[in-house]
Amino acid sequence: MSRHLCLLLVLSALALPAQAAPLIIKFSHVVAPDTPKGRAALKFKDLAEKMTRGKVRVQVYPNSQLYKDREELEALQINAVQMLAPSLSKFGPLGLREFELFDLPYLFPDEQVLHRVMDGPIGQRLLQRLESKGLLGLAYWDNGFKHFSANRPLHKLEDFKGLRMRIQPSQVLAAQMRALGAQPQPMGFAEVYGALERGVVDGTENPESNFFSQQMDRVQSHLTLSQHGYLGYVVVVNLRVWRGLPDDIRLTLEEALRLATVFERQIAREDNRQALARVRAAGRTQVHVLPQAERERLRQQMLPVHRTFMPVIGRDLIEGSYRAAAESAPPP
Repeated sequence: MSRHLCLLLVLSALALPAQAAPLIIKFSHVVAPDTPKGRAALKFKDLAEKMTRGKVRVQVYPNSQLYKDREELEALQINAVQMLAPSLSKFGPLGLREFELFDLPYLFPDEQVLHRVMDGPIGQRLLQRLESKGLLGLAYWDNGFKHFSANRPLHKLEDFKGLRMRIQPSQVLAAQMRALGAQPQPMGFAEVYGALERGVVDGTENPESNFFSQQMDRVQSHLTLSQHGYLGYVVVVNLRVWRGLPDDIRLTLEEALRLATVFERQIAREDNRQALARVRAAGRTQVHVLPQAERERLRQQMLPVHRTFMPVIGRDLIEGSYRAAAESAPPP
């Protein structure tokens, strides 16, 4: 090859635009990959990478691989991770007590009312409050309605007396357990199985998918289908970092997340149904369907929690949720 031709090849290579390195988004969460949140995180990864044509790579870290409950929001604020989907209860300890609306027992009678609240003015107002902490809330994801479990039958109100019940760090959830005569034990999610196994706590509350995916049927002999509360998430990012993305990338990622959110809500109910069927099939945990009369006793016992937290959460938010439930109720 002539010296002249070699020089031309070198100059041509230098003229080629350098291939930009892909933008890395670390998506950290604390649950198993086969839960609704875990599957939706992987769905977002797939959509984001395809829709940006490789300009973005999403690295998903499940099961508290990077950070535990108490650490992940701080990690997001310093940009050690770029995306989280923490449970709604995590924002109360951050100083955003309005989010404890979603912890109130027996507030949402069904998913229709729940989604009307979170997708309407109330839910959007709460997302705006995150900006004061340097966070941007992009979407609400479902896990499902919670049920009580323990190592003794929970068939009636009196069965809760004295039980040490694990909760997420939330003053509302602590008040809920005390209203039942139980002792609330705040604890990170990654610690729950070991605490149940060692008898540090007697029971807990979870949607079916969490109960099954974390193998709690191995350490909890009784599950009562109480549907007393809700567990959901907010997909959050670092406000400054997200708004600093190129417009085309940011808008594409937001569309990918919108599609992942539709997917997540569709699978959440089905995942819980399948998880309950598997718990029953395994036969290690006795599943009790709470009769309506006893469910009403539990509801009446816990309703004072609503009044206690009205000054903290906001009367307008709680009463707005009541109105959403009334508007969805069938005519008498």
